[in-house]
Amino acid sequence: MSRIALDIATTLPADGAAGALAGRIWRPDAGGPSVVALRHAAGAVRVVDVSRSFPTMRDLCEQDDPARALAEAQGEDVGSLEDILGNTPPDGRDESRPWLLSPVDLQAVKAAGVTFAISMLERVIEERARGDYNAAASIRKEITALVGDDLSRLKPGSPEAMRLKEVLIAQGAWSQYLEVGIGPDAEIFTKAPSMASVGTGADAGIHPVSTWNNPEPEVVLVVASTGAIVGATLGNDVNLRDVEGRSALLLGKAKDNNASATLGPFVRFFDATFSLDELRRAELSLSVHGPEGYVLHGSSSLSKISRDFADLAGQMLGRHHQYPDGAVLYTGTLFAPIEDRDTPGKGFTHKVGDIVTIATPKLGSLVNRIRLSTECPPWTFGASHLMRNLARRGLI
Repeated sequence: MSRIALDIATTLPADGAAGALAGRIWRPDAGGPSVVALRHAAGAVRVVDVSRSFPTMRDLCEQDDPARALAEAQGEDVGSLEDILGNTPPDGRDESRPWLLSPVDLQAVKAAGVTFAISMLERVIEERARGDYNAAASIRKEITALVGDDLSRLKPGSPEAMRLKEVLIAQGAWSQYLEVGIGPDAEIFTKAPSMASVGTGADAGIHPVSTWNNPEPEVVLVVASTGAIVGATLGNDVNLRDVEGRSALLLGKAKDNNASATLGPFVRFFDATFSLDELRRAELSLSVHGPEGYVLHGSSSLSKISRDFADLAGQMLGRHHQYPDGAVLYTGTLFAPIEDRDTPGKGFTHKVGDIVTIATPKLGSLVNRIRLSTECPPWTFGASHLMRNLARRGLI
């Protein structure tokens, strides 16, 4: 089995710990998680437990200015980031020392689908192929001939988009994926329950029934209960193409499985060093290193997204739908791997042991190893366990 290696140089953003970076660690001495801040001290990046001020990441995200609140919070130095990163991958972990977790806790974990033109066309192909990768190549040619391969200038819900919809219906080529791709309403779904996501260095789960699947490198918005976008992190919206392709009603089975929502490495809050406008221009890189020596590189340019972040967040949360603990929102991906890995015509699919790295300069890198969801550590620590642990520690 491939091994994950984490280090400061690749995990942190390009400007190191200069921004307002917060995360969560498991503290064996406390039997539970703590919210932490990253701070420079004595030439090193230190991990400071600020859970006395903010027992949960939800509490920190609900502050009027989370970046300022994080900077002002006092806390306990629990070790160097280098040491905690080294103890985070599951192989050879010292269970008596801290390790990193997903950086969110009580927030709802939501996702927006079909937000880029290329990924939209791939969803249409999946639907028409009904999960059969053998049929995908010929259907791809057919669909591209009808609508082209660049719809990035088409504003969803616009008169131009509605005219295209009428043409496609007349040609018998309309799809539910085109509806959410160019129609007025975004696709917003639940990716995972609160507390179920996993962080950098963890194993990411693929349901064992799937034989056609792929990573989805995404920026993930951190949204307070007020609807304000307060920061961001990275995410892998692990996707089962064959399962969703059989029926869109199987979206839950395709998206929400044990360890299938990865987030991290840290939440970066907006401040003088990082803004929402910078995030809108971000370029994400993806690499997959397979156990057999296979290497895949890809990218996703957020400047090509069809729906603005504010629109996506507003469709998720507002007077029509409240999230009192806030939410995090995967924003979709431009990346759609179609190059064959092994079987001609099948395109890309994961193998157990793949190491997936998603990175962008302002957020650092998120690294996970692919395993079957049935073989990943089971999710056993939920919101009830968190509340009992925090009460026992005198934090709530």
